[in-house]
Amino acid sequence: MRFAYLGSGSRGNGLVVQVGATTLLLDCGFPVADAVRRLARLGLSPADLTGILVTHEHSDHIGGVPAFARRFALPVWLSQGTLRGTGLVFHGVRVEILEGFKAFSVGDVNVEPYPVPHDAREPVQYVFADGRARFGVLTDVGSATAHIRSMLTGCDAIALECNHDVGMLQTGPYPPGLKRRVASDFGHLSNAAAADLLASLDRSRLRHLIAVHLSLKNNTVDLAREALARVVGCEPAWIGVADQFAGLDWREIGPG
Repeated sequence: MRFAYLGSGSRGNGLVVQVGATTLLLDCGFPVADAVRRLARLGLSPADLTGILVTHEHSDHIGGVPAFARRFALPVWLSQGTLRGTGLVFHGVRVEILEGFKAFSVGDVNVEPYPVPHDAREPVQYVFADGRARFGVLTDVGSATAHIRSMLTGCDAIALECNHDVGMLQTGPYPPGLKRRVASDFGHLSNAAAADLLASLDRSRLRHLIAVHLSLKNNTVDLAREALARVVGCEPAWIGVADQFAGLDWREIGPG
């Protein structure tokens, strides 16, 4: 199994997970042409994709999904709440509704959806597995729950939201209402909250840790890396960062 990011942040998100002949795109918050360019940077074309998974209906995650799926005849998996919550039109797209939070397979990838607290209709995050390794993704979440911990513990790789530094958010340019939303239990994880969650997990198999969804105005790469590195006991440079513009190059996850 391997994964890479097209980009991560409030201006657009996209993650690629590949196992064998199966290549899944998680979210697409980019216009079609931009998404195609970002895939090409990873050595992929839309024809290489098997389907698209969606986390929730906010535009930086779902904005490009209907047009991209329609253009390249790709199926889309999402929750019923997400489908109802978005104002986008999925005519001509094969839409698969998640059955609760039951695990399912797409080709060579086992997909484990799980619920998270976020200000969306029915937000879902995912763990991907290939029978040997597990890759947990957690972003767009306001607070950690026991179920989130149970899903991420023991993973071989984790992509973990480090949206903001609390001090930077408090003194930053956002209006008060938006600050409250971001910092709420249904908003986004701060660096400190992400570190606390990470500290509660079994990290004995962890070989890739990626900070994702960093705010361009309320965080820095150094602050995010330092918060996670203190928990892991590693050099900050070991922590990967999915950039809003450059994304993240391929990371290979072998068996533990």
